[in-house]
Amino acid sequence: MWGRTVLLSIAVFLATAKLSTAQAPGYYGKYIGKLKTLHHSVTGEVFAVDARTLHIRDFTYDGEGPAAFFYAGNSKAPSASGFRINDERGSPQPLQRYVKKHVTITLPDGKTLHNIKWFSVWCDEFSVNFGDVKIPKNLDYPRPQKIDQLNGVHLVSSDPIVVVDAQTLLIPNFSYDGEAPDAKFWVGRGNRPSPQGIRVPDENGKEVPLRRYDRKTIVLTLPGDLTVFDIGHFGVWCEAFTVDFGHIRIPSGLNVPPSLKMLGVAPQSKLNCEVLWDELAFEVRWAVAGDSVVMQLVSKLEDGEYMSFGLSGDDARSKMIGGDVVVAWVDKTTLKGYADDYFLDSKSQCAGTRGSCPDERLRENTGNVRLLNAAMVNGYSIVTYQRPLKAQDELDIDIVPNSTQPIIWAIGPLNSRNEVSYHSLANKRDVLLNFGRAPKWNCPIPETDSTPAAAAARPSSEHQAPEQQLRSSAEPTARNRTRTTYSAQATPAPAPKTDAWEIPAIQCYEPEDGIFYAQMGPTGGKHGYPAITGHVGWGISWYINGLLIPEINVVRGKTYTFVVEGGLDPETPARYHPFYITDDPVGGYEHKTPEERTAVRIFAGARQNRRGDVYPTGTGRLCNWKSDPNQPPADEFASFGAYQRTLTLECDQGEPGIVQWTPDKNTPDTVYYQVRQLASKAVLLI
Repeated sequence: MWGRTVLLSIAVFLATAKLSTAQAPGYYGKYIGKLKTLHHSVTGEVFAVDARTLHIRDFTYDGEGPAAFFYAGNSKAPSASGFRINDERGSPQPLQRYVKKHVTITLPDGKTLHNIKWFSVWCDEFSVNFGDVKIPKNLDYPRPQKIDQLNGVHLVSSDPIVVVDAQTLLIPNFSYDGEAPDAKFWVGRGNRPSPQGIRVPDENGKEVPLRRYDRKTIVLTLPGDLTVFDIGHFGVWCEAFTVDFGHIRIPSGLNVPPSLKMLGVAPQSKLNCEVLWDELAFEVRWAVAGDSVVMQLVSKLEDGEYMSFGLSGDDARSKMIGGDVVVAWVDKTTLKGYADDYFLDSKSQCAGTRGSCPDERLRENTGNVRLLNAAMVNGYSIVTYQRPLKAQDELDIDIVPNSTQPIIWAIGPLNSRNEVSYHSLANKRDVLLNFGRAPKWNCPIPETDSTPAAAAARPSSEHQAPEQQLRSSAEPTARNRTRTTYSAQATPAPAPKTDAWEIPAIQCYEPEDGIFYAQMGPTGGKHGYPAITGHVGWGISWYINGLLIPEINVVRGKTYTFVVEGGLDPETPARYHPFYITDDPVGGYEHKTPEERTAVRIFAGARQNRRGDVYPTGTGRLCNWKSDPNQPPADEFASFGAYQRTLTLECDQGEPGIVQWTPDKNTPDTVYYQVRQLASKAVLLI
């Protein structure tokens, strides 16, 4: 068992909010007005926190009404045509007694302050208004504000900074070379930093010299009761040598939301956690935060590996195809983290707009995942991200907080484009989760409090709850449905060439009739395709006469026939693998740019029409060598021969394709048989 100390500062990002009675500074948002007292002693002052949140100071109600609820609507006056608003605990039950209590409530999904003209305490049973306040037309409610970007010495830079609320700053793509001895995040009064400034804890809540950052998006919380209204600048400051590494001005009078702490909302440390794969300590942790969910993935990954987690493509069972997942990893060289929104169109590598692709490859502006934090701690990759509960486009799937849903997960290698290759691990059984359940930690607890990771896991009253940290930095915008064109050809990512199976080469004049059967099959785990070629595979590969990507020795002047059984359906990339022979060691001709294609010669398996378009001829029914699920995984076989004996050939109905080829004096000494859609690698020696 691993040390179970890898909790990092999850409390910063994964905390559910509850009300406290602590007093807060006197900014509560945009003042709307006082509740008009009509019945049952209803009083209070109402503030707009943001587009969907109201805060009531000193709310009083005697609790004697038979069925009173918070209500809002867009009629001229309060009426039963309005809609209910859950109380500060998220409960839909009738209101209890309140005496000068500070209450923060959220409008239902799809409703904003633009949609309502009044807010009321309303009795449903008798249709009576107990007290109300009018919502001004075109109310300029608080919202996150984008300001300037950092640009200084020691490579200090960022994208425009977002003031999320009065105590929270979002610094997108922050960079700093980490070379100075005592650099800190720094704020203070006035336009320029000075030694009289105030330290701001880093994204993990620590006041330690800043390490190296490479375009990392971070969230910072101002210390104590300090707000953006108290400061005039923010930047990076070397405390030991009193040097300004770069700063920006904080405009005065920003119309931003108050922090939840200022509203009397404090975090609590109850989080959800489930173990996905114990051997690699793969865990998912989460908390629902308003209309979004914050998730953290943790695992012991090799360099160049990803971890993925998300919703099944089937609403009744765990199914990869059609799934909506987040693919996450940490670059162990730069320590930069990634979290990408993916749609799993099929069990194939992303090729053009088909396969397992980032949403942004399929439609512009459809990446609906926001990276919050990433780190390497004691060899474990930790990535924290946020996604909406509601599907934002046709590539997403709803998270239904109070319903059990099937999920899918996987771990595998990245290709050279930093996109997924075929997974090495995935859930083979149905896994069901209720994301809106009462918080429950079903993961091992840290063994000691002495390690930095364990200490960072303890919640702090200074940390903000996720609703505050995770508000969107911009209003929703219309989705652009045009397709994105990618010209870069992904080459296979390197893989270690160790412990490779020995695959016997096919010698000259073998077989005597010169007929080769080209079929698809598994890559053979770590001893197979990756170790043989030195490149990451997608999980499928050519089998020639039953051998995994063998070298084939041929002679010039002799005609060879390839019986191709790689699939016929171009609409299903996982079942369509046109065979061709080329001088290109990379393959994937289908998705090369016109410029890249001019550098490639194809000797067999394709033709050119009158318009100059190249189309494949090496297509036929699909035959697949299938592994036996009751046998050990491929990694456990010492030889290909032993592994091969566990495979079974399964073929679709239909006819194979035929590719004939006669190498001549103009044929290079080394050519390759490839897959037109995907990068592959195998050699023909002339």
